[in-house]
Amino acid sequence: MSTIKETVEVDVPVHTAYNQWTQFETFPDFMEGVEEVRQLDDRHNHWTTKIGGVQREFDTEIIDQLPDERITWRTTSGDTAQKGSVRFQRVDNTHTRVELVMEVEPSGTVEKAADMAGTLDRRVKGDMKRFKQYIEQRGGESGAWRGRIRPGG
Repeated sequence: MSTIKETVEVDVPVHTAYNQWTQFETFPDFMEGVEEVRQLDDRHNHWTTKIGGVQREFDTEIIDQLPDERITWRTTSGDTAQKGSVRFQRVDNTHTRVELVMEVEPSGTVEKAADMAGTLDRRVKGDMKRFKQYIEQRGGESGAWRGRIRPGG
């Protein structure tokens, strides 16, 4: 399993960065290779990705979510095994540090080769830079979900 970490500082308040991240269905707007994210309910999302010409579908479950602080998830079924967390740290009234940590288990030959070549790491780092551009250019979030999800509950 590979661990990927990336941190960006965005020029928006913490609630704006967090609120936008909760709009999972907008992920294809800034995540390379993500074709669709369908939010099934408050905890579950269905993903369709296409990386290196290989399409994968999988489901994720949010296992911990605290507004303006963190979202933690894991895959529950499908072609991909991953878990991760995104944390939001207030820098000041108009700046937020967003830290993403993911553990990914490449499932196929293409994914394993991409992982060994550092492609997955570069892709996630690029996604975080694109999130920064996306939220800063918007000037505000496209929506918000402020609910809390507790581990094990």
